[in-house]
This record gives sequence, C-alpha cells and structure tokens, in this order.
Amino acid sequence: MPASSATLSIEVLSRIGAVPAAQWDAHADPDDPFTRHDFLLALEESGSACPETGWAPSHMLARQGEKLVGSMPLYLKGHSHGEYIFDWGWADAAMRNGIRYYPKLLSAVPFTPATGPRLRVDPTLSPEEQEHVRRGLLAGAVQLAQRLQASSFHLLFCTEAERASAEAVGLIGRQTMQFHWQDRGYGDFEGWLASFRSRRRKETRRERRLPTGVQVHDLRGEQLNPVQARAVRAFYEDTCDKRGGEPYLSPDFFARLGAPLACRVLLAEVEERPVAMSLLFPRGRNLYGRYWGCLPQWESLHFELCYHRPIELCLREGFTRFEAGAQGTHKIQRGLMPSPTWSAHWIRHPGLSAAVAEACVHEARQVQRQMAVLAEHGPFHREEEGGDPVASG
Repeated sequence: MPASSATLSIEVLSRIGAVPAAQWDAHADPDDPFTRHDFLLALEESGSACPETGWAPSHMLARQGEKLVGSMPLYLKGHSHGEYIFDWGWADAAMRNGIRYYPKLLSAVPFTPATGPRLRVDPTLSPEEQEHVRRGLLAGAVQLAQRLQASSFHLLFCTEAERASAEAVGLIGRQTMQFHWQDRGYGDFEGWLASFRSRRRKETRRERRLPTGVQVHDLRGEQLNPVQARAVRAFYEDTCDKRGGEPYLSPDFFARLGAPLACRVLLAEVEERPVAMSLLFPRGRNLYGRYWGCLPQWESLHFELCYHRPIELCLREGFTRFEAGAQGTHKIQRGLMPSPTWSAHWIRHPGLSAAVAEACVHEARQVQRQMAVLAEHGPFHREEEGGDPVASG
C-alpha cells in the first residue's frame, strides 16, 4: 500500500541513540551536517543538549509497517535560548495575558542557525508519498504538543517547501533572513574579487593583509593538538562572554570535533601560539561558519577568518554555498547577500495564535523590503547587483 494512503505510526524517542545511525541517516540531506545522527548524538552525549540544559530530546519517527519512512529532530523546551529565530516577544505577550508559554515543542538543531530539512523523508518515495509523510510528522508533533500540554510547536530553519507543507495544514509560516554566499561561477578568489567594484576590491585586499608573524592554518578537527583544541574551546567561551551569551556547548562537545563530525578550523597562530579561530562545518556542497573567537587585540582577523578565507575555501574545494550564521549586516560588504529563512508555528491558544499570525504577515513584508534595500549595498558592480540582487533561499 503506498504511503499516501497508508496509516503512519509515530514513535517518540527520548534520545537519538535509541535509533541506529544508519536508519536515521538514510533520510539525511547530503548537504546538511547538523541533522545527522553523529552531530545530534554529540550534542546529547556531551551534555550540551539534554533535559538538564532545557533541551529534552523528543525525536520523532514515522513508520509505514516496519519501514521507517520519516524522522524529525524534536525537543521539549522550557526556554527560548539557543534558537536564533526569536519568539521572546510572543512569550512576553503570553505572560502579560496570563497564558503559559513554556514548555514548548521545537524542531531545530540546538544552537545552530542553519537551514536544512526538518521533516526528513525517505527519498525513495514518490513526491505524493513524501508529502503524506511530512504532513504525518507535522500532525504527530502537534498531537505530541497537546499531549505534553506544551503551548506550541515550532519548526525552525526549515526549507521553503517544508514551510509550505506546514502552512497547508494550518501552521503559521514565518519569514526571516540571513546573509549567505553562493558561487556564481567565479572560479577562484581573484575571479570572485573581479565581480566587486574597484573600491570594495581594494578594501577586501587590505582586510586580507595579515599582521606580521600571523599564520593561518586550515585544520581538520582530528589534526588539532591539545593546545590548539583547548584554545578553540576558550575562544568560543570568550566570544559567548563578550556577547553576554551562554556557552551552550560543553568542553566534551569540543573534544569530539574530529571524526565523525569532520569540522574544519581556521586557526591563526603567532609563533605557534593560537590567537584566533573560526570553526566551520562542511557537508556536500555547503560550508557552514559557526563560531569565532580571538585573543584581545586580534579582532582585526575576524573578516579574514569568518568570511574571506571560508569563501576562498569554497572556491578551492567546490562548495557552492556558504552560510556564516545569524545576523550581521556587515556581511553584505563581504559579498554575503540577503537570503530568506523560514519557520512554521502552531500555537495552542487561539487568541495568541491569531496575534502571532498577524505579526508574521507584517514581519514578512518588512523583511522583504529590508532584503531589497540591503541588496543594493553589496560590493558588486552595479549591473550585477541589478541582475541578481538577492540570493535564493
């Protein structure tokens, strides 16, 4: 019986280790490192994403008979930290009106503002069958939220197609934005710079001049020596402290940066002393920038380690998309252009749901206008800006 007409059975797991990695990863997107079994397992086993930190795993599986046909990373949360698509205003409005907002149910990758499939479906199914499974996962999440007496269910940094599927079954779609780089056939870094206006090209070359004595090493996680590994963790903690954030990732998570997580570290050193780093995660055609940090007086290395060097890495190794994380309009001048990000939301309380839906409509219009305005301030030749102002989602 095809999945489009078959009844799906839903299973909820309290830990990712309860499902074999091969089964979970059979639904993995080849360009997404973050919903893979090894990454989620590292978050849980390291104590970074667990009930004690407010991320109680509630991962969902959808089966047709004995066959696993769908899966979704899912967490029950008692706060809104570490999400990057912000709902603090919604939570505040709920509190002011005597509506309990926590706990809530969340499909996302903890502490990771990167777009990728959340409703992970067996790729061998037909398009109609895949849509049936996606809707089954969404219905299962809403039912679970109701059973757990959660206020809401949120699908964060999903694909645009998943947002459309969610809206089709009554969830509230939301559009936000980030700044992403895409290869348009530049060839190498000089080809990339050739697309810039003369002034911005000169500024980029000036930004790339390393201070005397600085060497930048491109290292895989397993190549870090103990001193370098401790420095990477310390830089991460220092950046969190400077920004007033919580260092969510535990020391044990950083001890797992080698295989199978296969991260890349751009490490700047002076006389073999680490002074700055950028932590990257590659997968398939995509490269993701996640964390940065430095010693005092080395902030000038930020643009090189976080933007110029990763883009150069993309062009050298064939990555066609680079996501550099959340926020930051300064990225535009480095060639990372406005790109839409998507989420979808189910709110239990009818009044709060109606208010959120209206707010999301107004927010989407503002985001679209802002993206159009920001795109005009890119570094490119004017004729290129006019022809391709906004990166696709």
